[in-house]
This record gives sequence, structure tokens and C-alpha cells, in this order.
Amino acid sequence: MVAAMATATQSSEQLHSYNPATGESIGSVPIFSAADVDAAVARARVAAQTWSTRSFRAREEELTAFRKALAASADEIAELLHRENGKPLLEGYVEVMMALSHIKHAAERAEKALAPHKVSSGVLANFRATISYHPLGVIGVIGPWNYPLFTPMGSIAYALAAGNAVVWKPSELTPLVALAIEKIAKKVFALPDLLQVVTGAGATGAALAKSAVDKIAFTGSAATGKRVMAAAAERLTPVLLELGGKDAMIIDDDADLEKAAEAAVYGGLTNAGQACISVERVYVKDTVHDKFVDEVIKQVRDLKVGGDDGHLGAMTSPQQVSIVKDHLDDAIAKGAKVHTGGPDAISGSYIQPTVLTNVDHRMKVMTEETFGPVIPIAKVASVDEAVKLANDSKYGLGSSVFAGKSARAIADRIRAGMTSVNSVMAFAGIPTLPFGGIGDSGFGRIHGDEGIREFTRVKSTAENVMSIPLNMMSFRQPKDATKRLKGMIKQLYGEGVVAKAGDFMRKLRG
Repeated sequence: MVAAMATATQSSEQLHSYNPATGESIGSVPIFSAADVDAAVARARVAAQTWSTRSFRAREEELTAFRKALAASADEIAELLHRENGKPLLEGYVEVMMALSHIKHAAERAEKALAPHKVSSGVLANFRATISYHPLGVIGVIGPWNYPLFTPMGSIAYALAAGNAVVWKPSELTPLVALAIEKIAKKVFALPDLLQVVTGAGATGAALAKSAVDKIAFTGSAATGKRVMAAAAERLTPVLLELGGKDAMIIDDDADLEKAAEAAVYGGLTNAGQACISVERVYVKDTVHDKFVDEVIKQVRDLKVGGDDGHLGAMTSPQQVSIVKDHLDDAIAKGAKVHTGGPDAISGSYIQPTVLTNVDHRMKVMTEETFGPVIPIAKVASVDEAVKLANDSKYGLGSSVFAGKSARAIADRIRAGMTSVNSVMAFAGIPTLPFGGIGDSGFGRIHGDEGIREFTRVKSTAENVMSIPLNMMSFRQPKDATKRLKGMIKQLYGEGVVAKAGDFMRKLRG
């Protein structure tokens, strides 16, 4: 059992965390009330006022110390991810490594990403125009259960590097991981309230969304994202939403089929298919379809489910098991063929990896987020048909393409926030690339320079650097001002030759 410590004071209610593989309770945490959440936000506000005044170098030093402390605890964190989330231990270590890579990138990149820069002042040539970035204050982060460390850290690290404080509400299914991170943060950061965790279920998340934070970063389903956005709207709090996906993979007839199959198997089954960027549907050119399917089946049959050394672990949420079964039952009823796994191969929280063919868009498994270890493979007559079907979705998060010379051109046609070419999920592991989607997959970006700027307010400054007779910001104009302006309009914006900068300045100066 894990004894969890937190600072909730208003309620004696406890939330239990269970090992999805065994059903055993591995710890309990307090349920934060709305008053508790507001108090945490108030403490974060005080911390943010100090943290925001620190230099980028000073913040980088503390974030580096935080990263090193997390790395020193990698064994404990990975083991906790294994037990609380249900993923194999190896995947726990992968998640820790990915989270650490983003902390490192955010800390080192923030100063350059947020450096003020000059832009053209256009017609107001006597002004210096500058864009600068400033911390928002307090960021509320609502994290998911499928990647309870890596995903929220994509917001937390970037928000902290940008000069903000963070209040983090983890999923009610994986609160112990968050509390372990908070414990380390309180030891490392000079400001103990810089990163706080508030535990609880939906009511706690709603309280954070309604609180006086300056932005909410939410990861989860589209349905819950809409509720978070509605709650945040009460204070006009901006939101960053990283929601679900129905990621498509397109395979042309000149692709390396063995590598494409390897990517499809990993992309569809890693974390038991419980990734927002899982490969959830595959479109394969008819001339190589059967060969590709045979290779996928061969690789899937080599996988082990369960155990510390398994390739696939337990499903984290019992509710998700029911959704996967429903999608499989629906697909089979409408004519899908099962090659491995299937609804009859579900045992408790374990789902055997399932490969389906003869699938189409009448089926839930091709249109709704399955979020489980299922690889549905559709045969298409052309790449054009594959692209059309890939874009026939309300989602638009990730995607992947396996092809020869035309791979990049195909990728550019897919309606999605991210695409991996001759690979899968690579965009998530590259800290310089912004991560996010369109449509029902949400909006806003984490990771990359855009991810750092996401947690700042943009300020525009126009500075008058010289005096000129023809001052457009004044009623005190020379008598021939109208004549001059008429001439300038024709020269600058009309059909005539555009005036050179020197001629323009001479006209302004009279």
C-alpha cells in the first residue's frame, strides 16, 4: 500500500487507487473540495509572483535540478506507473524518459523561444515595433490516466519554464504518480507551492476549471473537454485542449511492408492501445493488402500480454474495456473478420491484441475512438481513396504514412495536426515539434516553441523613435498633409511603382 500525502483540509473523503492488473488497492488520496482547490490556486499565485521575476537562467537551474531528482527516482516512478496504470515496466521507463526529455528541452529553450523581437512597423516608419512574451500567472493542468506523467509534463514543464506556477489535477485513476512527482518538486524547488497537486474525481477537476487560474491545459476525451471549456468560460479563462484521436495510417504499394507492419503493430498496441495518437485505422493499397496483413498477424502473434516483461499490460479503466468490446461486437456484426484476439479473447482487464480486416466506415471501430489494442485494416484501391477516408473523421490529431517517393506529398494531404512519415508517433518524441490537433482533437499546442508561448501572454509595443512633420498620430498636420497622403497611397499601395524606403521617409519628413 502507498500512503499518500496531500494538503486537502475540507473533506475526510478518500479516493482509492487500484492496480488494474490485480484489482488491489495500492493507495488512497484525499479528495480536494472546491475550497481546497481555490486555496491551492491562491498559494500558487503567490509563488508565481516570485517565480516570474526570476531570470531564465535561474529558472533553468531549478528545472534542471528537478529533472535530475526525477531521474534519480526513475525506478520508483516507473514501478508506480507499472502498478497504477497497468502498463509494462519497460513502458513505464519509456514514459519517464520522455517526460525528462521535455523538461530538459523546455528549461533550455525558454529564453530563446520567449525572447522579445522586432517586427516591421510598416507605414509608421518612425516607430519601433516589438513583440514580447510574459508569464500568465497560474496554470491549471488536468491530466489523463493513459500517460499520467508524460502527457501532463508536456504542459507542466513548459508552463514552469515560461515563468508560471502550476496546479495539477491528475486523473482519479492515477493520482499516486502525480503525488510522487509533487513530493520531489517540493524538495527541489525553492518555492514549495510552485507545483501543487490536487486529487479527486470530476468535481475536483471542475473546481479547478472554474477557479481563478489564468489558463487550463486539459487532456482527455472530447466530451469532457467540452465540459472543461464550458466551466472555464465562466471566468473567460482560456483553455488548451488535447483531446482524442482516430489516427489513420496510409500504406502505399511501394512501402517497406515489414517496417510498415512493425510500425502499425507498435502504434496500434503500445500502452495496450491507450494513446491519443494510437494507430486506430490502417488503409492499405489493394495490391499489397494481403501481404501486409500477413506480416501484421505474424508480428502480433509474437507478442506477450501481461506480466512484468509483457509487451501489453492491463487496461487501466474497466469502462474502456467495455468500449473496446462494444466496438469489436459492432464490427463483427457488420462483417469484419477477426484474425487475432477479438471480443472472446477479453479476460478481465486484459485484451488480447486484435487484428481486423474487411472493415469500413459503417463500423464504430473505424469512426469512433476505440482506445484499445485493436488494429483495423481496410483495403483501398488508390492513395486518393486512402486520403479521403483518412480525412473522413471529426478527429484530426496524429497520422502516419508509409510510402516511397510520394510519402511526403501524401502526408501533406492528411487533415491532422501531426504526421509521421515512414515511422509512427515520432512527432511526440521530438521536443522541438508542437503537439496538438484540430477538430474534435482539440486546439492549442504543447511542446516546441509554440508550447512554451502557449503559457504566456503576447504583448505588442510601439515605441516612437523619431519626430516627423507628418505625424499620423496627431491632429496637428501641415496644410499639404492631404496632398502628401494621397501621393503616398498611390505610391505604396496603388498600381504604380512602390516607393523606396528612402523616398517614403523623405515624404514623411517633408
